Amino acid sequence: MQRLKQERGAVSVIVALLMVPLLGFAAFSVDIASLWSEQQQLQTGADAAALAVAQDCARNNCQTPSQTVQTMAAANVNDGLATATVTPGLTPATGQVTVSNVGVRHHHFAEVLGLSQTTITAAATAAWGSPTGGTAVLPLAFSICEWNAQTGGGMPSGTTDRLIFFTKSSGTSCTGPSHNAVPGGFAWVNPDSGTCNATSAINATLWSSTGASVPSGCSATSMSLQQNQVVLLPIFDQTADSGANSSYHIYGYAAFRLTGYNFPSKAFTFNASGCTKPSVNCIKGYFLQFVDMNSVFHYGSGAPNLGAAVVKLTK
Repeated sequence: MQRLKQERGAVSVIVALLMVPLLGFAAFSVDIASLWSEQQQLQTGADAAALAVAQDCARNNCQTPSQTVQTMAAANVNDGLATATVTPGLTPATGQVTVSNVGVRHHHFAEVLGLSQTTITAAATAAWGSPTGGTAVLPLAFSICEWNAQTGGGMPSGTTDRLIFFTKSSGTSCTGPSHNAVPGGFAWVNPDSGTCNATSAINATLWSSTGASVPSGCSATSMSLQQNQVVLLPIFDQTADSGANSSYHIYGYAAFRLTGYNFPSKAFTFNASGCTKPSVNCIKGYFLQFVDMNSVFHYGSGAPNLGAAVVKLTK
């Protein structure tokens, strides 16, 4: 019994000696996990802030970037403590913004080892520009003349439904004496194999699908998925040849909200009031300014601004 009493003090000393490494392990397990969580939150805030500024600028309204990035940064950290800056500065001319996000994590256990806090940084860069190419979800192409007729030649700004009758029935002066942009062409283009999509690029050729019938790759389901959605459509400025050899020279891309359509060849009809002439293809909706954040369209220099823009995180 006397021996056990003598060893109690030894155990206390050993426990005391082990407290420092135990707290060190706690620092690694708890504080480092907190650092990782904080880093992820700061990165999310930087990404969100860069994308928010890029979207504003893509709409030709950069607003107050410093305020935008700070709001987005604070909203994406649990403690609301983050300082975001636009670094090295907003460059509208090149369509790019870089955001730096900084936070401080106060430690619970690592302070025993002399480390009371850690400064954490994150950064993100977003860029924007007019579409240079991609995959349209509808195999359609319209002329720049038709776009000008629908928008008055300026940036799209209205939200009132308009009817666009395909070339043979177009009420504009855009189609020439034959009322077709190309002989045998009715606005449809050849879709990608087995789909209702059409991939193209500016200054490249998109081949016309002959006849007024909806291309075979398009189904009632594929069409219904685009109802009331914004779709990017290729706009052409030149045509060549006729029939199966006819083609369109792609000038740019415009955004169109599809609120209705009537395609009699396959009885595809949706919200078709005013658009139900027999054997006449027609879409209803309006061109608008729109920022696309999907990965199916690319952006770059040299593309005309027709109201559509593409925004992406670059790093």
